[in-house]
Parts: sequence; structure tokens; C-alpha cells
Amino acid sequence: MAVHDLGGAVDGPQLLVSHATGFHAHCYTPLARALGKTFRCVGLDYRGHGETAVGPGWQVDWRRFGDDALAAARRIAPSGGLVGFGHSMGGSALLMAARRDPDLFEHLVLFEPISHEGSRPTLTQAEIREFPIVVGATRRRRRFTSFDEAYDNFRTKPPLSSMDDESLRNYVDHGFRPVTGDDGTAGVELRCTPELEADIFVTGVTNGVWDLLPEIRTPTLVLGGRVEERQPSAQAEAIAGHLADGTYVLLDHQTHFGPFSHPAEVADLVVRFVDRGPERDVGTSSSVG
Repeated sequence: MAVHDLGGAVDGPQLLVSHATGFHAHCYTPLARALGKTFRCVGLDYRGHGETAVGPGWQVDWRRFGDDALAAARRIAPSGGLVGFGHSMGGSALLMAARRDPDLFEHLVLFEPISHEGSRPTLTQAEIREFPIVVGATRRRRRFTSFDEAYDNFRTKPPLSSMDDESLRNYVDHGFRPVTGDDGTAGVELRCTPELEADIFVTGVTNGVWDLLPEIRTPTLVLGGRVEERQPSAQAEAIAGHLADGTYVLLDHQTHFGPFSHPAEVADLVVRFVDRGPERDVGTSSSVG
């Protein structure tokens, strides 16, 4: 498993950056830079993403992402005391790790983690595959003639066009690999395949994280963008309420890509939550927007 030093305060508390489905640690460089005044930031690439390979024919099992988060956290901070920042799938993986080892994390800040209440798992696979986030993954173009062509393509097409320019550049530079086609033509290809990305989204509906939430004692801030049906934002407030020690903040000017589009604002909320003391007030959508 690839783990990357994202920089920051040499003597500061350590913070583990846990990425969303289809992305990788380097996408969060602007966020890590903003956090770096306070924290020493480290990011991991989950299996099948970035520089971490996945075996051929592997069937998606969300518990294995929890394994990855647990292994990285224990290697980075064997005595515990970590702060965890998780985005989407990465937030769910941190929750699984915190539940398995309660002493690992001092605080968690999660941007729209993936966890669904009991009613959602009754949906059929066909219905889930019609979710916008799944459709977008399925349609993701996997191959380009160059890194620059891939970057130019994504910067004009939502939702990736909402990313900070550096985040998007890193998404391409570290999320694609050089390949040579059967005809000898050189190009670049996605490391995380569209099929894997879509399968992670589909299986996320029944990832089992919801049932674990009341057992997780780590103080946790759940951030959510504007609430939209069949998007992860629709579950963020319920997740915070189901946690043993959860706080919810609505950022109704942001989307699911908030950590990429508003890295400085998200970083400020992380710092305020960790430094808040016994109170839970880290702001509302009107005060932090």
C-alpha cells in the first residue's frame, strides 16, 4: 500500500488523509498545505487507486478499505493519537478503523462519508446503478493520448471541473499511468478503472457502516455540502446523529467535491474542530461560508 508524506508542521500532530473513491492521496495536496500550518499530513492510496495495486478479479469488499485505513494508521502512529480526515469512501474507511481500534484516532473529520440507513439497501442493483454518482463513474473516459489531454478534458466537464486546478492536475498526473496500445500508440490510462469505481459506489449502499456508528466513540465532525437526493450529502446529517459523539455542519455552498473546490475552508474547519475544547461549536453554513 502506498503512503505519501504530504508535508506540514514537522513537530505537529499527525493527520491521515483518506481519499474518496476514484481519487488518491495527491489530490488533497492543497488541503494538506492549508492543514500543514498545524498538522503533519500523510495520505494513503487505497487498493485499486493511485500507486496501490489490486489483484486481478478482486471483488469489492468495503471491509478491506477499513483494513487499509487501519494498517496505514497503525504504521503512521503506532501509539495512536492521530487526526483523521476522510472524504466519501475514505471517511467510511476511517470509521471502520476507529471502531476496530478505538485508541487510534483523537478526532475524525469526515466530508460526506458513505453510509446508508436501513431503507436504502432495499433498492435493487439496477436502481442503484442509476444514481448520478454511479452513472458518472461508468462514463468516465479511461484513456487519453497524454496527461495534458486528460487534464484539458476534465477541467471543462463537471464534476471534475469544480476541482481546484492543482487538485485536478494531481488527479491526472498521479491517477493515470503511461500505456502502449496494441497498435503501438502511446497514451495514458486511469489507474482506478471506471468499472472498479462504479462497483465501489454500488456496493457502498450496503457497506454495513451504519450499524457500526453508535459503537464509535471518537469525536467526529461530519461535513456535508448542499443536500441533494441520491447524493452522499443526503445522509451526512443522519450519520452525525447516529454516531456516539458526532457533530454536523452544513456547507450549502459546496458539493461532494468540497475538499477539492474549497480546501482552505475545509482545512479551517478541521483545525477549529480539533482545537475547540469541550464545546462542539465549529460554525454553521452561514458562519463559515
